[in-house]
Amino acid sequence: MSSSLPKFLPSIATLGPVIALLAACLFFASQSERFFSGQNFSLILQQVMVVGIIAIGQTLIILTAGIDLSCGMAMALGSVVMTKFAVDLGMNPYLAVLCGIAVTVLIGFINGALVTSIKLPAFIVTLGTMNIAFAVTQLYSQAQTITGLPESMGFFGNTFQIGQATFTFGTVLMLGLYVLTWLFLRDTAPGRHIYAVGNNPESARLTGIATNKVLLGVYMLAGLCYGIAALMSVARMGVGDPQGGQTDNLDSITAVVLGGTSLFGGRGSIMGTLVGVLIVGVFRNGLTLMGVSSVYQILVTGILVILAVATDQLTHKKG
Repeated sequence: MSSSLPKFLPSIATLGPVIALLAACLFFASQSERFFSGQNFSLILQQVMVVGIIAIGQTLIILTAGIDLSCGMAMALGSVVMTKFAVDLGMNPYLAVLCGIAVTVLIGFINGALVTSIKLPAFIVTLGTMNIAFAVTQLYSQAQTITGLPESMGFFGNTFQIGQATFTFGTVLMLGLYVLTWLFLRDTAPGRHIYAVGNNPESARLTGIATNKVLLGVYMLAGLCYGIAALMSVARMGVGDPQGGQTDNLDSITAVVLGGTSLFGGRGSIMGTLVGVLIVGVFRNGLTLMGVSSVYQILVTGILVILAVATDQLTHKKG
């Protein structure tokens, strides 16, 4: 019994962010009596819903020692495609959603193909596709917000009551995706292969792992996450917004790093990412309740990222 106990205990890499999250909650609770309310916590979950799902895909890529700067723009393009197909073409809303998700998966495939076949750095590849996706989004939408959406596209923005708190179905989906990804990474061979490729791709190749297939699959899975996030954005905002997603790439990287996933690959936890997402949400919500300007919120987030990356760097050197 005692030997199996460590399996269920959080790792130190996850425990650190959890402690930071609890400390942040206690601090903001001391500054505002509204912070520790069910309604406020449900608001935090709604605010991080889109970035939280994007961060799942970002985590998978960073675990392979890559990075994806195109995630926010891919999400924006997916949301514009699904809404314009439904509104302008009169397409069945469910089919339109699938088309939008197909676009984000295609972007993931292009990223993965360029990284694996031409051996281009992920930073450069995704920087390029980020700009391409942004341009295509603006051209296709003519920089106009898409309104008049079918009611079914807003399902995940609908709410239900638990006590005094109101939650959206989108937040339930986000939490469910984290659980599924956790099980995938922990209990399946492809999930363990992701860690192996990120830790040492040459050693992984010598053990028989098809490293290029793993990387391509990771980028396509990330694209799937961005497509789901696009649907969540549409459901939450009630429109297709071509201006959306412009800071989501940095927000998702911030959440992953704060959650303890190493930028050097091969080490990290998807549940740590969830904690990182909540840290970002708690800081922004708490500072807003304190009346702090949004500029200082960005400043604090930047400081947190630098501290998290510095800790990762020092840990990597010691290892």
